[in-house]
Amino acid sequence: MTLSAEALSDSPSAIVSLFWIAVVAVLAPIASRLLRGFIPAVVILLVLGMLLGPNGIGITGTAGGVDLLSELGLGMLFLLAGYELDPRLLGGKPGRVAWLTWLAGLLLALGMVWLVARGDSFTALVAVAIALTSTALGTLLPIVKQDGVLDQPLGRAVLAHGAVGELGPVLAMSVLLTSRSPVAAVVVLALFLAAAGVIAVVPRRLLDRFAGSGGFFAEMWAGTTQLPVRLVFLLLLILMAVAETFDLDIVLGAFAAGLILRSLIAETHPEIEHSLETIGFGLLIPIFFVVSGMGIDPAAVARNPVMWIVFVLAIALARGLPVWAGERFVAHGENLESAHERAQLALYAATGLPIIVAVTQVATGAGLMSDALASTLVAAGATTVLLFPLAAKAIARSTAAARP
Repeated sequence: MTLSAEALSDSPSAIVSLFWIAVVAVLAPIASRLLRGFIPAVVILLVLGMLLGPNGIGITGTAGGVDLLSELGLGMLFLLAGYELDPRLLGGKPGRVAWLTWLAGLLLALGMVWLVARGDSFTALVAVAIALTSTALGTLLPIVKQDGVLDQPLGRAVLAHGAVGELGPVLAMSVLLTSRSPVAAVVVLALFLAAAGVIAVVPRRLLDRFAGSGGFFAEMWAGTTQLPVRLVFLLLLILMAVAETFDLDIVLGAFAAGLILRSLIAETHPEIEHSLETIGFGLLIPIFFVVSGMGIDPAAVARNPVMWIVFVLAIALARGLPVWAGERFVAHGENLESAHERAQLALYAATGLPIIVAVTQVATGAGLMSDALASTLVAAGATTVLLFPLAAKAIARSTAAARP
C-alpha cells in the first residue's frame, strides 16, 4: 500500500516516531509486571503501536528508516528463535510425530479456509492456513520456565512442538508463498540451504584451523570493539541478503543465521546469547512489534468482530487439536499420560503471534491478503498469546487443587 505525497509530508519524523516507540518499549514491560503478567508485554507493544500509529492518533510512522529498524528487529527475533532451537528436538520419534501433527494441522487449516473462501487464489488460502498453524516458542519459553515445567515431560513436549511450529511455517512461507511453481520453489530453497551450509562450514574451518582464535575473540570482546557481536550481525545480514537474493523471505535467512550461530559458538561461547538478547529484546525486537501494531487497523477489526473470534477458534482447532490428538493416539515413547497435560500442551502449541505477524506482512506485500484481513489475523494471534497460556495455567491450578 503506497502513501500519497501529502500523507508523507504529514507523517511524523523518524526521531519523533522513535521517541514514541521508545516510550512504548519502556512502558510495556512495566505495565505487564504491574498486571502480574496477566497481559504479556508483547500484546501491550502491539496495542500501543496500534493506538499511536497511522490507524490510531497518528503520532508515529515508519518513514525515515523506522521500517528498516523494524525489519532488523524481525531478523533478530528469528535469529534468536533459531539460536534457541535445539536440532535434537526435530529428530527421533517425538520429533517425527510433531512434524506429522503440524502437517495435519496445515491441511486442516487449508480445508477450513477453503470452505469459507473458495473463490480466492490457492496461494492466498495457503497464506492464511500457515498463519493459523504456528507456535510462538520464544513467547512461551519464559512462561514455561516461570511455571517450572520446562524440565518435565510437558515442558519437553512444548519445546518439540514449538520448534516444529516455528520452523515448519518458515519453510512453508518460503516454498508456498511465492510466484514460482512448487517444484521451482523447492529447488530455490535447496540452493539457499546449500549456500547456508557453505556459510556455516567456512567459519567452522577457520576456527579449527587457527587454534588461538578463541583467545583472540576473548580479547576483542570487551570495550569499544565488541567484535563477536559485530560478527553475529554480519552473519545475520549475510543470510538475510542471501535469502533476498534467492527471492525468499528474510525470515528464513534470519532463522538459518540463528541455527548456524548455535552450531558455531553455543557450547564454546554461551555468554554471547546475553549480548544478543540485550540488543534484540532491549532495542530492535520491541521496535518490530510496535511497528507491527501500527499496521493493525482497529476499525477493520471492530467492523467484523465475529471474524476475529472465528480466527481465534480456527487457530485452536488447526494447531491445538492435531497436537492433542497426536499426543493422545500416536505412541512415540514420551506421550503425556494425563488428560490435563495434553490439554495444556494443545493450548501452549496453539499460542502464536510472531510468525502470524511475519506471514501477514509477506502476504500483504505480495497482494495475497487485504490489510483488514491481516489486521484481524494479528489481533487473533495476540488474543491467543493473551488467553491460551492463561487457560493452560488455569487447568494446572484446578488439577493441583483437586489432588488430595
